[in-house]
Amino acid sequence: GITELDPIRHRLLFERFLNPDRISMPDIDIDFADDRRAEVIRYVRDKYGRDAVAQIITFGTMGAKSVIRDVGRIMGLAVGDADRLAKMITDVKWGLKDALQKNAEFKQAYDEEEVTRELIDTALLLEDQTRSVGVHAAGVVIGDRPLDEFIPLCRGKENEVVTQYAMGPLTDLGMLKMDFLGLRTLTIMQEAVRLIHVANPDFNIDTIPTDNKAAFDIYNRGETLGVFQMESGGITSCCKRFDVGCIEDIIAVGALYRPGPMQFIPEYIERKKGLKKVEYLHPLLEKVCAETHGIIVYQEQVQLAASVLAGYSLGEADLLRRAMGKKDAEKMEKERARFVAGCEKHNNITPKVADAIFGFIAKFAEYGFNKSHSAAYGWISYQTAYLKAHYPREFMSAMLTFDASTTERLTEVIGECRRMEIPVRPPDINSSDLKFSPETSGDGIRFGLASIKNVGAGAMESAIAERNKGGEFASLDSFCSRLDSRTVNRKILESLVKCGAFDCLGKSRAQLFAEIESTMASAASLQRDRASGQVSLFGDMPLMPSKASVVNAAVEPWPQLEMLKYEKELLGYYVSGHPLDSYAGHFDSGKYNTISQVTQATENGSFKLAGLIMSVEKKFSKKDSKPFGILVLEDFTGSLEITAWDETFAKNIALLVPGTAVSINIRATLREEAVRATAGAMAALKPKASVKAVRLRLQRTLIDEAALQTILAVVKKNQGIRPLILEFALPDGRVFEIAAGEEFNVGDERTIRAAVAHFAPTT
Repeated sequence: GITELDPIRHRLLFERFLNPDRISMPDIDIDFADDRRAEVIRYVRDKYGRDAVAQIITFGTMGAKSVIRDVGRIMGLAVGDADRLAKMITDVKWGLKDALQKNAEFKQAYDEEEVTRELIDTALLLEDQTRSVGVHAAGVVIGDRPLDEFIPLCRGKENEVVTQYAMGPLTDLGMLKMDFLGLRTLTIMQEAVRLIHVANPDFNIDTIPTDNKAAFDIYNRGETLGVFQMESGGITSCCKRFDVGCIEDIIAVGALYRPGPMQFIPEYIERKKGLKKVEYLHPLLEKVCAETHGIIVYQEQVQLAASVLAGYSLGEADLLRRAMGKKDAEKMEKERARFVAGCEKHNNITPKVADAIFGFIAKFAEYGFNKSHSAAYGWISYQTAYLKAHYPREFMSAMLTFDASTTERLTEVIGECRRMEIPVRPPDINSSDLKFSPETSGDGIRFGLASIKNVGAGAMESAIAERNKGGEFASLDSFCSRLDSRTVNRKILESLVKCGAFDCLGKSRAQLFAEIESTMASAASLQRDRASGQVSLFGDMPLMPSKASVVNAAVEPWPQLEMLKYEKELLGYYVSGHPLDSYAGHFDSGKYNTISQVTQATENGSFKLAGLIMSVEKKFSKKDSKPFGILVLEDFTGSLEITAWDETFAKNIALLVPGTAVSINIRATLREEAVRATAGAMAALKPKASVKAVRLRLQRTLIDEAALQTILAVVKKNQGIRPLILEFALPDGRVFEIAAGEEFNVGDERTIRAAVAHFAPTT
């Protein structure tokens, strides 16, 4: 929530604003829950005056690709023709002149096609010109007097006051700019806490223990989806190697995992785990960087080192930090001499040692991160890990409500719920809330009614209010008669039926769907009678069954695939199953890459996928009119468009049918930060049931030939159908795994774990 901003801090800020040297004043960043940013801006306007606060304008320009498409549209060209030229600009950093110089195909089109030459010549005149204006996502200007005394103002689309100067000129004028940053994570935490308070009203996210092992284990196991700033593959791997054991470790990971300081991560981990001795050029440096194992990670450490060793004031030390960070050679030489002299004067450190210390500090100062920033973000990160460890259903419910705005993200979050063995169940008109929420009587999460496509939040608010007032809906007739027909229309009702929200009524979705028209007509008639004051002899009884309820009593249920298709269309994912469920064993085997691995790839490569063909579009090449196919493949993690060129298309024509499960080799090429996939060999998949593997983590230092023989004997005595995966933990924190062959499949997991506990202290 919003708290009173420190008045002393604000007074100091405004004193600095009025200072003649205000042009050098830095911007101020403040983070808030992203759904309350407008509330924060209103607060600031009320506090400092509506005429002293304004948001900041932004100017959108015509880039190389967009100007090609815009000019093509004005010239009346087909969308495909302009798009063909735009796609030739394969580097996002290129302008049109760069493309003409570096792309032979683009230059050839310019030289040989008269219409293309006219288009590009016109586009060259317009490139980088202002195309649109907008409002900066976070920037706000605050003055100590009406802003029109300093800068020109205007009104934005929402009638808000906006500066006519963009960020750069405002900086040149020395205006105080504050970034009110909307963090979606804070909104998710806020929603998770609201859900926790339903059962535990005393819970306070700000007073959770700071040494919780379960929260630290989230990092160490790499289960960081949803953990603030720790979700990417690289930083997840870093966390697993880091052996997080305290808040300071999380803060350090956030500061180190950036382009510059990443080079120090391996050495940091080795020192942290005692694999490499920590040595200091001078004993006083231990006071500065003992907590970071002799490596300077934070800017504050640079300042402390200058103060402790050379007698700098903190203000002078900050100037030193800036000079080091900017690699200002002239200032650096002056500061080096001053530092060496200060070390000798205050601590009797010889010039040779002092010079070496200066070089040591400068090496890390270039990449040093602001610890106060890293600590604030580290604390938020820890809070999310704590919520995920101790309140998983509430936390994942909040994530689904606010963080699953795209189908890809929704699939990813639901996949994490599946891994955590938290079922995400379909919406239920009698038990779902407006948002995703933990089931009150169950172990899963219930889909939020407002998240169903084609179903508005307003209509569902009315439905929930009526349910709370008059009890559960006993039938489709009950639902329609109790709600205003102007609130719940046919499209909403069809969507609710198709996605399974009325399954609780005990009828098939096909049967309910067939009853919609007559049920709505009966309900509308009853509501008209009520409005006109007519009261039936049986007015205090439930609505009589409509004709549809009787006539369509034996409607044939929809096929499973059709039901799943509707669920995917309206909910964004499959609820009552997945078309690939009967093939899940193939995915558990580890033989196949996932589509999410392909889409998140950072370089070109080959992958082996398994999935369901959702669609196939037959096309013909322009050059020789040979047929080829564009197919969409889907697995449990997402979908991918794949091109099957003429030979591959012809060879596999029998497999390229929607609804067919296949294995397929692809070549993935990164284009414009997207993936272009080309099909290779493919084959049909046979159904294979899913069996959860048993994963044994073993301490590598305890494993020798005799230990392996002991483990092998235990496995052979407990054979079964579950695949066995051996994970070997190395002393430096890295883990590598080996999937045992099918002949080593095991049965009872507890028996296996008990037998190998001596070799697996990390399990």
